Amino acid sequence: MTVTDTVRLATIGAGRIGGNHAGLVARHVPGAALAAVADPVPGAAERLAASLGAPYATTDPAAVLGRDDIDGVLITAPARAHTDLVVAAAAAGKHVFVEKPMAVTLEDADRAIAAARDAGVVLQVGFNRRFAPGFAAARAAVDDGRTGTPQLLRSLTRDPGPFTADPARIPRWTIFLETLIHDFDTLCWLNPGAAPVRVHATADALIRPDAKADGHLDTAVVTIRFDNGAIATAEASFSALYGYDVRAEVFGSGGMVTAGSGRSTDMTYYGPEGMHADTARRDTDLLRPAYLAELTAFADAIRHQAPPPVTGHDARRALAIALAAIRSVETAAPVDLAEVTA
Repeated sequence: MTVTDTVRLATIGAGRIGGNHAGLVARHVPGAALAAVADPVPGAAERLAASLGAPYATTDPAAVLGRDDIDGVLITAPARAHTDLVVAAAAAGKHVFVEKPMAVTLEDADRAIAAARDAGVVLQVGFNRRFAPGFAAARAAVDDGRTGTPQLLRSLTRDPGPFTADPARIPRWTIFLETLIHDFDTLCWLNPGAAPVRVHATADALIRPDAKADGHLDTAVVTIRFDNGAIATAEASFSALYGYDVRAEVFGSGGMVTAGSGRSTDMTYYGPEGMHADTARRDTDLLRPAYLAELTAFADAIRHQAPPPVTGHDARRALAIALAAIRSVETAAPVDLAEVTA
């Protein structure tokens, strides 16, 4: 493939995130084209493909992987299906962008990494905050020494409320494996060169206490200790009444940087009832530039045969923290990462 070639991508999973990614590829990612959509739900792939002008739709992901006119796939299916799809795509010689989490066990994470390595294909994971302008600027400030040695770090995710989902349909430990995993990656990324060594987590069902007995937790705080001495906290809630909210902070010996907010624009209205700011109700609204940038980076990695900016090893590291957090909640005690990764 040359740098002038169009990268032909297929989406596996036509739900909300799959539709968002497919739309960006079809309309906005330079040098990329949406060539196919797959989703096992009858009619889902056909509707999305028709709305975006994609020439092929199917209920069978394997049919997409077998096509010669597909260079790479975007895996946006439910989380528990990610690893098997990564392995199948790699075996078919397709480059892979997989939404987080890449896997929910370390064994599956290793399986996905090995499959991509053995096939010689790109494997990029969807940790989109790295690509948000404010977060990228914060990392640049860390890299150029403006913050000095990181000492305290913070990352948070608050999903918009009121919470209306059916807890029975949300897999156990979702708050760690699918929500806070973003924060775990962010904290490691904002503390480059350091390794997480100990995790202590507290979580509860404060929004839906009736669902706690079934293992649904909706509020959590996690403390992470790094081997460079830095202490980090990650927090999550499933019901922020004011909108979708993601933020991060690095405090160091030389200064502090912050990134993120719940504001969808930088406009503030001043009126008779006081000040008002527009807040985002969806992650795809708040983080649209980040989604576009990460998909552009994936297409570029394929075109230039270059390493992706977010790797399977990054995903494995964040997963190890999530698994340690789960064990910490189960035992009500701190957990060394070595206990999880051994």
